[in-house]
This record gives sequence, C-alpha cells and structure tokens, in this order.
Amino acid sequence: MNKTNFDCYLEKHLADPDVAARFDHAGQAWDVALQIADLRRQAGLSQKELAALLHTSQQQISRLESPGYEGHSLSMLRRVAEALHARVRVVFEPVEEEGAPTVAESENHYTPG
Repeated sequence: MNKTNFDCYLEKHLADPDVAARFDHAGQAWDVALQIADLRRQAGLSQKELAALLHTSQQQISRLESPGYEGHSLSMLRRVAEALHARVRVVFEPVEEEGAPTVAESENHYTPG
C-alpha cells in the first residue's frame, strides 16, 4: 500500500522523540475521552443525565469527554465507571527502548487480587 502525504509527514515528525512522546500522550487522553463517551451512550444517558447521577455539571462531563482534557482524577474516573457499571483499570507498562528485542507473550506478571 502506498503511503499518503500525511503518512510521510507523520513518520517524519514521529522520528523526533519529543514529538512522539507528545503524540502518545495525546492518544491516551483521546482514548479515555472516547471510552467515557461510548459508555455513557451505551447506557442511554445524555451528558446532563450522567452529570446529575454524579452530582456534577454537564460541563464537567463534557470536559471528561474532551480529547484535549488531561485533568482526569482517579476518583472522578471511578465515580464515572460506577455510574456506568464499569471499572477503571490502570496499567503501568515498561517503556520499550528503541531496538530492544520484543517477545510475543505478555510481560504483565501482575494480577490484581
């Protein structure tokens, strides 16, 4: 498959470790926002209805669902998860060094009790 101009642009800029780190960080915030919005929709709730369940404002729910927002607290995420019949799971993963060998199996040896 041929690379698009955007693919080439992205590849060039992601070669810079600072840009790559910022890109990854932004992707994490985007992922959290999408998960919250998706769970809320699956529950059949509007932002205003979820806000009422959490005793907060619709604006706060909008912020939580914004891909650019990075102020998520663990306690708020737990409250949202509980209201949406879900759970929060935080996973710390080792940073792979460039050129380091990788294995096909999962290296996560921690299992929550």
